[in-house]
Amino acid sequence: MLSHNDLVKKMLENPSVKKEYDALESEFALFAEMIKARRLAGLSQKEIAQRMGTKQAAIARLEASGGKAKHSPSLATLQRYAKAIGCRLDIKFIPNSN
Repeated sequence: MLSHNDLVKKMLENPSVKKEYDALESEFALFAEMIKARRLAGLSQKEIAQRMGTKQAAIARLEASGGKAKHSPSLATLQRYAKAIGCRLDIKFIPNSN
């Protein structure tokens, strides 16, 4: 049985899979940053949910969205999440390196 990392590596050898994966890179980075910031704040999903006035399952969906359009967070949600973990939201436009 392949490990998760080995499976991902193998799947990314397929050019069409790699193209789709790369297209979602910034979204994956966003959710990874959210989880990292929450962990640095020493907070659980349940604690964030309480601070945001929602349920833990909603925070789990938010952090696991990974490009699923029906769960893409709004700017307001991202700002509430940032406030709940004691951060501010900072969005930047970074020029492509073409």
